[in-house]
Amino acid sequence: MNRSLNRRALLLAGSALAASPALAQRHPAAARAGRHPDAPAPTGSAASTPLGPIDTAARYAIIMDFNTSATLLDKEADVEMPPSSMTKLMTAYIVYSMLKLGRLKLDQELPVSDTAWRTQGSKMFVPQGGSVKVEDLVRGMIVQSGNDACIVLAEAIAGSEPAFAEQMNAKAKELGLTNSFFRNCTGWPDSEQHMTCRDIATLARRIILDFPEYYRYDSEKTFKYNNIEQQNRNPLVQKGLADGLKTGHTDAGGYGLAASAQRNGRRVILVANGMTSMHQRAEESERLLEWSFREFENVTLFSAGDTVEEAKVWLGAAPTVPLVGGRDLVITMPRQWRKTAKVEVEYDAPVPAPISRGDTLGKLLVSGKGVPDMQVPLLAGADVARMSLPGRAVSVLSHYVLGT
Repeated sequence: MNRSLNRRALLLAGSALAASPALAQRHPAAARAGRHPDAPAPTGSAASTPLGPIDTAARYAIIMDFNTSATLLDKEADVEMPPSSMTKLMTAYIVYSMLKLGRLKLDQELPVSDTAWRTQGSKMFVPQGGSVKVEDLVRGMIVQSGNDACIVLAEAIAGSEPAFAEQMNAKAKELGLTNSFFRNCTGWPDSEQHMTCRDIATLARRIILDFPEYYRYDSEKTFKYNNIEQQNRNPLVQKGLADGLKTGHTDAGGYGLAASAQRNGRRVILVANGMTSMHQRAEESERLLEWSFREFENVTLFSAGDTVEEAKVWLGAAPTVPLVGGRDLVITMPRQWRKTAKVEVEYDAPVPAPISRGDTLGKLLVSGKGVPDMQVPLLAGADVARMSLPGRAVSVLSHYVLGT
């Protein structure tokens, strides 16, 4: 048997990647400019995107697609920066983990230490010497950005804030946050504490993915505790444009925001930091969020179980075996580049029997302008037994004598 590499473009991908009529109404020039005439002045270099550079007032920024993890915009996204109160996302992750494990209960009362009561900065105003329900503390941490709420939770979980910070660092390593280091659970200024926009976006994605039952607190616009009602500081949540996650501000870090929004089944995560005012943060984050939904789309090339190709089988009980992707293949791309994507299938043919369902037999190759190169394994979609001995003899004879 002489096996050869079979590589060809898939005709069926054409229908999945066909341009929609709505694309003709887009304005590529405006997309390249990326900046509204009234947008804030850019800070430093432009952000990089698959559409080309665009200006942003943020000093650091990233926009990530939730489903595919594709980076839509990157400006110093891997540069360490003061995370300010966006630090509380890591505190929240650990608290949610404790709740999911049953080590904390939402209706559980936690004691307020003098340390927690005296905590400076944004507060939910926990009572001195009293106790607070965990659910109220979660709301105080997320909606009101209460430093005191974070201290109460940290002391209950780890005994002290420094010990809790050690847990934060261990969890960061576990989650793959390679450029994060924590000294406290609140985001209080500390020269050694840092994160990156990419790490914050990764953490935000894990919160939404791992704890949907607790992520709902992020969308609350107000929370009243101790007869004091405070607004959620996230301007995108207030306007109904996002359903989370957190803002932050310190003198060293500037004004920052981590937000996530979902439209028509597609979710994106935006992290921006280093802006000069609350107004600029609100205006710029809304502009970038709208840009990400307007200029990009998710395209499903194949669904799990779809037959991508029928591969010929050598000496098998069946003449062919279906090649399947094994999972949904979804890619994020600029809308006007949908027609440029190229999909090819590659495998050695014919495939020798026996074949077991799930065997890796080839790969699917995705490339094209604006599309990051991707390789997806192609699996056998069925079992194919080896042909009986008399049948094999006939097939081999036909191959070598008749060339069939």
